[in-house]
Amino acid sequence: MKHYNKHNVTGWIAVGLSIAVTCFWSFWGIVENFHEGWYYESWLSNVGLMFAQYLSPMLIFMIVTLVAIVWPRTGAGLHAIIAVAAIWFFNVFSNTAVFFIILPLLGLGALYWYGSPQPRQLAITLTISLPLLTLIIFGIEPVYRVSQRLNDGNLQAQLVLGNGVNLTWAPDGPGWPRQGESWEEAQHVCRYLANDGLTLAAEPKDIWRLPTVDEAVRSLARHGENSGGVWNAERAEAVYATTPDKEPPLWNIYSPVIYWWTATEVNEQNAYIIVYNGQVWPRTKSFAPDYLGFRCVK
Repeated sequence: MKHYNKHNVTGWIAVGLSIAVTCFWSFWGIVENFHEGWYYESWLSNVGLMFAQYLSPMLIFMIVTLVAIVWPRTGAGLHAIIAVAAIWFFNVFSNTAVFFIILPLLGLGALYWYGSPQPRQLAITLTISLPLLTLIIFGIEPVYRVSQRLNDGNLQAQLVLGNGVNLTWAPDGPGWPRQGESWEEAQHVCRYLANDGLTLAAEPKDIWRLPTVDEAVRSLARHGENSGGVWNAERAEAVYATTPDKEPPLWNIYSPVIYWWTATEVNEQNAYIIVYNGQVWPRTKSFAPDYLGFRCVK
């Protein structure tokens, strides 16, 4: 009886930890999916991206946990195999990979090797239901917000007035690209951008520039209404009357770009970026992922 209890307790510890990890990835996946994902015009493409990129960690942990509940030794080996695969996939022992993927997998594999949770049906039910419940609870707000986004389809130059700003924002093109660029490259493009904002000149025109962080904060909007943003330079903090969103006239809802460079430098190595929801962060000027772009102003 004691032998059985040790295996049962160890098994339930493993199941509890597995559910916690799965719920974490469920929360992260659904929030990030509607924060940086869901930018295709096709609904099917958005759903495909959601499952392939944002919900796949949750689904992998869930499936591996279910296998380990039914076949503990097989599940333990599967945990170890996936941990090795994660090392190969990430190619380096980054903190994120080690603490959120590799170590949990190896530790859980050891627990499942020794443990055997009973009753199994209860363990299976909790493994499936709790992450799905997490998905629903934390997905309600972003699903509603994204479904209510306005889109006029106007990607031309936009004049934004109000809240202390009077700026024309560049049209879709070199001054408003759909891919990431470094801060230096963004500055260079704005300097060479022609007056119409559609072509680059052979020589600097210095008509366009990057917006300052204060200008960007004051220009953000939601549902066509200015969000009333104010930038506190001393505290490096932006405050809004209404939380802005990824909508016209400033943002293209069908672009993966969700961050913009600003002209405001933190120091020689860093400059501020602004998120479509109004958050402002410092980033290294050489940073250039696909989701960090810019939009020139004049």
